[in-house]
Amino acid sequence: MGNTDPKTKKDEASEPKPHDAFFRWLFSDVGRLRHLLELSGKVNRDIGEFISEVDLDTLVRIPDSYSEVEETGEADLAFRVEVASGAPLLVGILVEHKSGRDSGTLDQIARYVNSVMKIYSEHRAFSGLPTMAIIFYNGRENWNPLGSIEDKYPSCFRGRILPFACSFVNMIDIPDSDCLTCEDTAAGMGIVAMKYAYDKENLLRVLPLFKKALQRMPHDEAACLLAKISIYLKEYVTRDVLKELDMAFVSIGQKYGFVSAGDEFRRELAEARAEAQAKAKAEEQARAEFERNQDRADTLAILRKMGLSEKKITEACAELDALQKKRRRQA
Repeated sequence: MGNTDPKTKKDEASEPKPHDAFFRWLFSDVGRLRHLLELSGKVNRDIGEFISEVDLDTLVRIPDSYSEVEETGEADLAFRVEVASGAPLLVGILVEHKSGRDSGTLDQIARYVNSVMKIYSEHRAFSGLPTMAIIFYNGRENWNPLGSIEDKYPSCFRGRILPFACSFVNMIDIPDSDCLTCEDTAAGMGIVAMKYAYDKENLLRVLPLFKKALQRMPHDEAACLLAKISIYLKEYVTRDVLKELDMAFVSIGQKYGFVSAGDEFRRELAEARAEAQAKAKAEEQARAEFERNQDRADTLAILRKMGLSEKKITEACAELDALQKKRRRQA
């Protein structure tokens, strides 16, 4: 078969993808993250137990400016949260999004936990923050990096292989009903968009069901959410599917200011075309103005050398301007 490009052997998600930005935008908000965790806790027992032991009202995001981590462009989100017992203790939550297989996921998370999850206190024997890492996955095929991690290890190491707690959530497992009844429409609708990004039929079936919920949102927020979803889905869908999505969203979009994926694509083209036309027109006007001024300067110099009065020179320039305008109209 010939030589294979080494880059094609990389895992699907080993490099940051543009659509990671949607996950980051959606769940960097602590309110929406709380709903994501609560919905995930219904399908993942470990997450359910974890959130029962912490106070989600105390969620605080750790800023992206990780001085010791280079991979800040990926879709990792780090948070600190207080334990529910009331004791003066914090634990960490590290949220990672994957849309394809990535054999380096656990090593990546380990670096983040080691570099980001710290408590800078001289009164603690250990500066690290006990962390629950959660991998959210919405790929085309089944995958779970935790599935065989403990295989062949002695029983005494079970549950101790990783230096942090870790859970995996395939977003397709979160029920549509829970998404549709979620108090935060953006969280519920965003999950549906991600879980069905590869499933045209379910995407068209479920997304329009959020219409009533969108009606209760402020206009600007609803328009922003729908625009973000449409741009995200453009990373996945073909042009034919794009047209069908436009039709599915039109009843929502026309009323709430939704810019569909197709409309967004056309808008970008139109703006680029208009910008190019405006630039060309400005350049043409600039050239014409330069030539006109040059002609005028030459004419004034000649007329003054001839000894004409300023009145005669003004009249001559007016005649020249009229002639140039006539020529431009004829052209």
